[in-house]
Amino acid sequence: MNAPLSSPPRPERRAIRELPDELISQIAAGEVVERPASVVRELVDNALDAGATQVTLRLLAGGVRLIAVEDDGGGIPMEELPIALKRHATSKIRDLRELESVGTMGFRGEALAAINSIADMAILSRASGQSNAFLLDGRSGELKPVARSTGTTVEVKELFFSTPARRKFLKTDATELAHCVEAVRRHALARPDVGFAIWHEGKLVEQWRACPAPNNVDAISERLRDVLGDDFKDKSVAVDYLSSMRDDGGQAVRVWGRVGIPDAARARPDQQFAYVNGRFVRDKVITHAARSAYEDVLHGQRQPIYALYVEIDPTRVDVNVHPTKIEVRFRDSREVHQAVRRAVDAALAAPRAAAALAAPPTPEVFKENRPPSLIPSAQAAIQFVAPAARYVSDMEALWPVAPLPTAAANPFQPAPEPAPAQPLPAAEVWPLGRAIAQLQGIYILAENAQGLVIVDMHAAHERIVYERLKTQLVDARITSQPLLIPVTFAATPQEVATAEAHTETLATLGLEITPFSPKTLAVRAVPTTLVQGNATELARSVLAELAQHEASTVVQRAQNELLGTMACHGAVRANRRLTVDEMNGLLRQMETTDRSDQCNHGRPTWRQITIKELDALFMRGR
Repeated sequence: MNAPLSSPPRPERRAIRELPDELISQIAAGEVVERPASVVRELVDNALDAGATQVTLRLLAGGVRLIAVEDDGGGIPMEELPIALKRHATSKIRDLRELESVGTMGFRGEALAAINSIADMAILSRASGQSNAFLLDGRSGELKPVARSTGTTVEVKELFFSTPARRKFLKTDATELAHCVEAVRRHALARPDVGFAIWHEGKLVEQWRACPAPNNVDAISERLRDVLGDDFKDKSVAVDYLSSMRDDGGQAVRVWGRVGIPDAARARPDQQFAYVNGRFVRDKVITHAARSAYEDVLHGQRQPIYALYVEIDPTRVDVNVHPTKIEVRFRDSREVHQAVRRAVDAALAAPRAAAALAAPPTPEVFKENRPPSLIPSAQAAIQFVAPAARYVSDMEALWPVAPLPTAAANPFQPAPEPAPAQPLPAAEVWPLGRAIAQLQGIYILAENAQGLVIVDMHAAHERIVYERLKTQLVDARITSQPLLIPVTFAATPQEVATAEAHTETLATLGLEITPFSPKTLAVRAVPTTLVQGNATELARSVLAELAQHEASTVVQRAQNELLGTMACHGAVRANRRLTVDEMNGLLRQMETTDRSDQCNHGRPTWRQITIKELDALFMRGR
């Protein structure tokens, strides 16, 4: 028989006492200082608040042995240096009103005191207009004159020397260095007007010079290239959006920066930078808004890349939420979510095919007398395509073509020579080019100024139909066309119940599905755009989607999903032979349709293969 569990001993009562200042600072350090990168962030914040135009970081052992931040800012007057190391001492705020509208990077006033309690710290500073610089020893409080130009240097040595248990939680020097570099990189992305340099063990690790661009948008664009590389800049599009004024006359929300095209998405969210009034933040509202704008252009669980800058009235955002100041709280999160989503959505909407026109000519990779790039005439292109019945649809012919050559009267007489292909006038060059062939009934091959364009015709047409459905739904409801003869099909009890429960939703989507008998449904009207599709298949798919989203609010959010299902059924199918007219009509529609670079499921609809890439494939010029 098991012995009964004994009660834990009653703890001895201890008197309530005030904690000593040093212990209070060490507790604060536990909130503020997680690793060397935390110190770097706080010190760079202070340098920027001081008006620095150049910030230099020097590290030893990943920042564990030494963190030194030098700046050319306004400096600290001699008489204020000892106060700077006291708890909750700051020049950033004076009263509650200023706390509620913080415009500086730092403001809490506990960082320097907390750092000084767990490391050897010294501040060397010369204030603007002061004849000498002064060095303050954080341990002894000794203050002595030294030589230095205007600005401040803060040195932090032997981090966590007074709390050795916490030092054991640090990673390798290389890992800590990487975190320090990332901390500076986040600042650099927000302040292109400031130069940054990082030295480790006496070697220059990173350097980003101040950008002399005439405006902040261009400067940020150049800084993004410098910090994140050409790949980020080349695979992203500009964002610049200003929300409408609020009903109370308050300041609008501005969202700008750059967002990556869907093709640039990554497996991890490691290139997502969000700033609120110049402060790097991790905010669920912004993250969700940005990701939701990619809903129907991003494949699977891939993560978009972006650098977004949100400018909002400081009184409408609370930055005093977390000791590290990395989290914020918006007074109206819906307002910010809507602004970010609309900004990103608008930037992604423009078809990128037009960029082909602006691209420079493909450089030659070898010297020879290459003939000018000719785009075959429509008549010549037809010879590549098997004859096909005309497909009357949304891809109605938009392209005038010459008639097919008639056969010669004498079968032994050779056909007349076709007219030589003529170069396309510059004004008539299309971004996605002119169709020349259809491959395996799946792909359209076209020639443009850059080389070869390959188009997935089903995916492309699916996007075109989808965008039309969305436009109709925004205007009112999707236009429908009654069927001359209703299409009936045997339905499950769940399908019948769903059709009866969602009559209004189905009507909004352009569908009329009513019970024909207890076990049969009749499709009496379908969206005009999908009139040639399979009505039964369409009805079953939409009813299945609605069965999973019964609540009206969920149905609203799922509308795009429903429209995507409808568009998939209405798009031209693979293995359907298209005429050259139809192929060219599809290309022209793609060039003017929003988000036509990806299908509804986020897969690409077309790819460009340049002449240079083709030359490399065939080893020309080697």
